[in-house]
Amino acid sequence: MRILVTGGAGYIGAHVVELLQARGDEVGAVDDLITGIPERIPGVVIHELDLADTHSVPRLSEILTTARIEAVVHFAARKQVLESVQRPAWYFQQNIGGLSNLILAMESAGVRNLVYSSSASVYGNAVGAQIAEDAPTVPVNPYGMSKLQGEYLVAAAGTAWGLRGVSLRYFNVAGAGSDRLGDRAVLNLVPMILERLDQGESPLVFGADYDTPDGSCVRDYVHVSDLADAHLAALDTLDSRPPGGTRSSTWARDWAPACWRWWRPCAG
Repeated sequence: MRILVTGGAGYIGAHVVELLQARGDEVGAVDDLITGIPERIPGVVIHELDLADTHSVPRLSEILTTARIEAVVHFAARKQVLESVQRPAWYFQQNIGGLSNLILAMESAGVRNLVYSSSASVYGNAVGAQIAEDAPTVPVNPYGMSKLQGEYLVAAAGTAWGLRGVSLRYFNVAGAGSDRLGDRAVLNLVPMILERLDQGESPLVFGADYDTPDGSCVRDYVHVSDLADAHLAALDTLDSRPPGGTRSSTWARDWAPACWRWWRPCAG
């Protein structure tokens, strides 16, 4: 299969690229390289492109057509909750604008298969240790709102012109498949804790009134390699779906049932 991974030089995207290469797929990447690291995916053609720029649509359509791409895995987005609260309009421009431009290019190039990286933040302040896929989606910050709107857009494109899409909701990713693929951006909790320890400082823990034995937040994590496997499993279902068949999925239930305890409500 010929696959384009947006955000392919990023932390999760690079793990997906490596798995695709290992099974013999032809893989290309699109990345603005703001946080992406080209050395993560040696031998892969990286098209440096800002998807949120409306001028990217013709170029992206050309890439899809020239490489005869059959499916897209879309990671490229902004994901910092605090930043989204401070700059909500910019976050929607980046996340919804980038996805809109991608779908426009896919429609133009006749590429119908899409795996969309959504987020468990679409559930907002959900209650319970296990969150069902059909739990209410009530995001509480602009980041989560932008991800949920992205899911709506994927579904609408399915109705309009036959896009086959899967939106995967997940949160709290950690680990690395190798040293080369490690999370170096210090934007997620585990790298932030390790950075402070490396500097001889104690990690900062926020919140003391959660419904837990000691009042502190409890988080469950999914290993990034398991998550990459889940994206490939989702990707492999797309050709069997009828044109226009889209859905959203809490990835653990459908793609990795052994890892069901993936998220607790205080992780939002």
